[in-house]
Amino acid sequence: MVKWRIPRLAAIAAGLALLAGPAWAQVQMIIPWPAGGGTDIIGRLIQPVLSEELGGQLVIRNVGGATGTIGTSEVVRSKPDGATMLLTSMAAVVIQPSFLAKPPYRADQLTPICLIAEAPATLMTPKTSGIRTVADIVARAKANPGQLPYASGGVGGLGHLSMTGLTRALGIEMNHIPFRGSGDSVLAMQSGTVLMLTAEANLVSQYGLHAVAIFAERRNPDMPDAPTMRELGHDLVFPLWTGLFAPAGTPEATIARLDTACARTLRTPSVIEGMTRASHPIRYLDRHAFGDYVRAETQKYAELIQASGLRQAD
Repeated sequence: MVKWRIPRLAAIAAGLALLAGPAWAQVQMIIPWPAGGGTDIIGRLIQPVLSEELGGQLVIRNVGGATGTIGTSEVVRSKPDGATMLLTSMAAVVIQPSFLAKPPYRADQLTPICLIAEAPATLMTPKTSGIRTVADIVARAKANPGQLPYASGGVGGLGHLSMTGLTRALGIEMNHIPFRGSGDSVLAMQSGTVLMLTAEANLVSQYGLHAVAIFAERRNPDMPDAPTMRELGHDLVFPLWTGLFAPAGTPEATIARLDTACARTLRTPSVIEGMTRASHPIRYLDRHAFGDYVRAETQKYAELIQASGLRQAD
């Protein structure tokens, strides 16, 4: 009995080690947007708990620029071993590959880990702008065709796409001024450079802005006075979601381990409290459901970009 006990215990230990996955002394989470925006806030909120769940140091790197494609490209090129993850809002993954004439990657070059948060895109203005309703926007735009400035977090991002849909629906022309992310866009609004932005709802309370309307199926309980675009007669629904990804080719066992850590993180009271306080509604989808969701979103925006003629010229 003594003769086989040690080999058997060793085999059990090896099996448990394999189940646990590789030990990461450090995991980097690349956020392809500048600091201060909605995705960055989510990253900072989940970082301490997710680091604990992974059993190693989790380092955030903001690699902004080109509507999220610079940081996303870096993750796509990374070694698929679980040591590099991407935390991003949806534009970099499901819009840019269809929008760009020569995209640096495809959506299927990333493996979905989990969906973290989802909220409707919100059209907002500074309270000092005098713009309170969509009717006000129409009046201003018609008085100065092509001059009324609005911001977005980047060309071909959801803020740009949603406002393009709105201007087409309203029959008006406005002046699109892109920035490197929603944080930079808000700063531009506060300085008076631009008058409108469509972005994460949390920015309204965070920066003392006015919510004009939301691109959603139903009103946001946190902003009950802001009508939906559907209420105003425009079938424009654009959810802003944020999720975790790994490079394609990352082993399924590793993705499962990261997904489990994500699920546990989003059930943690401190994370729930922080996300609620920051107005980032948690919506968890596991790797399988999130994968289906990403594929459906990719197809939806590819069709929308083609129909609207928004694709970047060659």
